[in-house]
Amino acid sequence: MGSPASNGVIVAELQTRPGSAAAAGRPDFTRLDAALAETSSAMDKILDELLPRPHGRHARVQEAMRYAVFAGGKRLRPFLVATSASLFQVPQRHSLRVAAALEAVHTYSLVHDDLPCMDDDVLRRGKPTTHVQFDEATAVLAGDALLTLAFEILAEGETHPSAEVRAALVAGLAKAAGSEGMVGGQMMDMQAPDETHDADDVVTLQRMKTGALFEFGCEAGAILGQAGGKAGDTLRLYARDFGLAFQITDDLIDTLGDAGTAGKSVGKDKDQGKATLVSIHGIEGARAEAERLAARAAGRLSEFGDEAALLRVLPYWLIDRDR
Repeated sequence: MGSPASNGVIVAELQTRPGSAAAAGRPDFTRLDAALAETSSAMDKILDELLPRPHGRHARVQEAMRYAVFAGGKRLRPFLVATSASLFQVPQRHSLRVAAALEAVHTYSLVHDDLPCMDDDVLRRGKPTTHVQFDEATAVLAGDALLTLAFEILAEGETHPSAEVRAALVAGLAKAAGSEGMVGGQMMDMQAPDETHDADDVVTLQRMKTGALFEFGCEAGAILGQAGGKAGDTLRLYARDFGLAFQITDDLIDTLGDAGTAGKSVGKDKDQGKATLVSIHGIEGARAEAERLAARAAGRLSEFGDEAALLRVLPYWLIDRDR
């Protein structure tokens, strides 16, 4: 596919401003920033509606669930669901419920990932991690509760009138989050300090640990729209490139950033001796690979025309971020 500068369709679809990234051959992110903010606001509302209100003697675990979910974050996965679903004219209420389920699974994974038995992090999104704010047992239970809530949401009739569609969403998210997806990738990541990984191994690890939920987020739009296999395959491949570019950027932030800006601990991969595409290719090589993946991801969406403009520009926004 073409380089960022050669993807003229993106620049043409989005207004540019003097001195912006687009003026240098990169897209302007004004429309995308507004769309991300709109999705984030909508997600906060529906998550507030769907998460249980703390009550009774078990209120503490529900408080921890809400603390983790509303600790901030970019809501990228919900944005992928909502935006991919819009390609197929899916009612917003349906896509937001699926997006909320996906965000619940993602948040559960962060809560567990931060535990002392895993990454042992004390900072997440600029705030104390859930086990620090509450305690380890409560954090484990809060993560468990968020995971199970996700499937409760997907199974409910309000998510989609078709039981077949709801079953496909449940199966898709379960596979993405399970041992052949996110959990399997996390297992590989935990073993990484004691093993030697080449670039292909790192790509596999990241595709499972991080990319699987991105892939489900995009495929979910096609499932909701009952769009058929080809559309889902295209969106999955887009998300695969997107997810790897996301992880390379995360690794660059971990290498070059500071905790105050990143909102989380940095430098841990190097300290633990974990191989990343940054450590394998070097900083400039990793940046070049992220650029290549962003261009390829954007190029995959040509069949969707102007309707996919925001999804096309998203990978470039991703690799320009600092947190």
